[in-house]
Amino acid sequence: MNIVIHTDGGSRGNPGPSALGAVIDIDGKRHEYGEFLGVGTNNEAEYAAVVFALGKAKQLVGKEKAKHEEVQVNMDSELICRQMNHEYKISIDRMKMLFIDVWNLTLDFKKVTFHHIPREQNKAADAMVNEALDKQRNTLF
Repeated sequence: MNIVIHTDGGSRGNPGPSALGAVIDIDGKRHEYGEFLGVGTNNEAEYAAVVFALGKAKQLVGKEKAKHEEVQVNMDSELICRQMNHEYKISIDRMKMLFIDVWNLTLDFKKVTFHHIPREQNKAADAMVNEALDKQRNTLF
């Protein structure tokens, strides 16, 4: 089995209304998700997207199978990617808690790697963020 994840998070206002986007490819089958998060920062939304995607991938393959799977997480947030790869320190307490959430989820898989990719290669996850934000905005007015 091969699991490739693309994540994105965004906030309109920073902080402001925020959402996550995740595209999970499991052996060629694509699953797309977008979810409104409430008020938050871009970085909080980026982390929330990774937490969501890893949790959803585990759910999709099953807890026992997940232990044998390698996961590649692609994101356009250089900051979050470098923090997950232990290249940057985390100084904000809220971000430390999100880092721990991601770290704990990585332990459910055989191996999880984090890769920074250009925004152009992350359009599907970005579209899910914007769809969730637009949908929420439309329900408010």
